[in-house]
Amino acid sequence: MIKYIPIYVLFLTAPFCTTLGQNEVIDSQGPTKSVRTIRQDKKGNIWLATNEGIIRYDGRQFANITGKLSTARFFSLIQDKKGNFWFGTDGAGVYCYNGKCFQHFTTKEGLVDDFVFEIYEDKAGNIWFGTKAGLSRYDGKSFHTLKLLNNDIYSIIEDRTGKFWFGTRGGTYIYDGKISTVFKDKDGNDFKGSWSIIEDKKGNIWLSGYSGLWRYDGKTYVNFTTNSGLFVYEDKKGNIWNGGSSGDGKFVLSRYAAKTLSDKKPLVTQIAQSTNLFRIFEANDGSIWFGATEGVYRYDGSTVSHK
Repeated sequence: MIKYIPIYVLFLTAPFCTTLGQNEVIDSQGPTKSVRTIRQDKKGNIWLATNEGIIRYDGRQFANITGKLSTARFFSLIQDKKGNFWFGTDGAGVYCYNGKCFQHFTTKEGLVDDFVFEIYEDKAGNIWFGTKAGLSRYDGKSFHTLKLLNNDIYSIIEDRTGKFWFGTRGGTYIYDGKISTVFKDKDGNDFKGSWSIIEDKKGNIWLSGYSGLWRYDGKTYVNFTTNSGLFVYEDKKGNIWNGGSSGDGKFVLSRYAAKTLSDKKPLVTQIAQSTNLFRIFEANDGSIWFGATEGVYRYDGSTVSHK
C-alpha cells in the first residue's frame, strides 16, 4: 500500500491569448498520422489528438487549431464541465484552451511530468493528468502529485463508489483518496499494462492491457481474450468494443454483442484492422470513430470510412 502525499504548487502564470485564426490551419482532409484520442464537444464537433496537432472536425472540414502553436505530438484531450479544452502532449506539457486563450502548463507550474498520456475530469471537477512520472491533480488553483510504484499512467477512471482506478505499465491500482492498493486477479497476478479501464452501465470494471480483455464485477473475473489489448469502450447499446492484437502483428477492432456478454462464448464481430489502434469513441449519431496509425476512421454500422 502506498500513502498519498500531496505536493502543492501554486499556479501563478497568466494565460497567453491568441485568436483562433492565428493558430488554426484549415484542411479538407483529415489527419494522416496517429490519432490517439477522439472526443465530441457540446456543439457536436469532433476533436482529435494527433501526431499532427489538435484537429477539430465540424462535419465539413478539418481545422488544426494548434497548427501554428506547437510542433508537439498530442496524446490526450477532454472538454471539462466548464467548457474548457485540455490537450496533453508527448513532452511539452498541457495546454488549456477556453475558445480564445491558450494556457500552458508544464513542470514549471507544478505538473509532475511533461509527457501526458491521459487526462480525466472527476466528479468534483478536478482535472487529473496521467504522465510518465505519476499523477497530477489540478483543482483550479494548484497541482497535487500522486506517486505509485509504477508511474507510466495510461488510464484513469472514477467508479460509482468514488474510488479511482489507475492503469500503468507495471500494474493497476485502486485509490480511495488516501491509500492506493494493487489490483490483482483471482490467482494473485497483477494486471499489467492496463492501457484502458472503463466502468460499464452495470458497474462492471473492464480492463484492456497486456493480459488481454477482462471484466470484473467486484467478485468474479471473466477473460474475453488473452491477446494483448489496447482501448476498451462501451457504446450506448451496451456493446463492448476492444482494440487488441490479432496475433499476426496487427491490431483488430472487435465488438462484443451486449446480449451475449454473459454467455460462455460471447458473439464477437471483427470490424477493422490496422498496424495499431488507439481510442474508440461513439459520436452522437451512433457512429463509431477509432484512431489508428494512419489517421481516423468512422464506422456507420455497415461501412468503415477513412476520414
